[in-house]
Amino acid sequence: MTVSLTVLFSSCSHLPSPAATPAIYESKPLAVEAGKASFYGGRWIGRLTANGEHYRAGDCTAAHKKLPFNTMVKVTNLKNGKSVIVRINNRGPYAKGRILDLSVVAARKIEMTGDGIIPVRAEVLKRIEVITKPNRSFRGME
Repeated sequence: MTVSLTVLFSSCSHLPSPAATPAIYESKPLAVEAGKASFYGGRWIGRLTANGEHYRAGDCTAAHKKLPFNTMVKVTNLKNGKSVIVRINNRGPYAKGRILDLSVVAARKIEMTGDGIIPVRAEVLKRIEVITKPNRSFRGME
């Protein structure tokens, strides 16, 4: 049996994973959704998001109507094939036909800021926990 993995080395700031350990996700998404995405910034910067965080345009985050907070989602711009991984920290968008509102930096990474609204594929990722130290020690190997 072959297992393939998706590894993320993100340049987005303030992701909840340790800086020294890359986030590793299973290659098969838990769920896939297609629709339109928009992005938000400007007057929203510094305001509280639905999960209680302050919105920061420099974070790779997004708003989704139903996904649990802190869900990691791979968003692919279907016009150019570029992808970004975002963390759900807000609710919305509430405009008909849209499935995601991306932060400014996430929108820039998939080159959608010129278009404003684009078709996307959103894949819910399952993180694989990385063991960074052994859970037990063996006599003589300490």
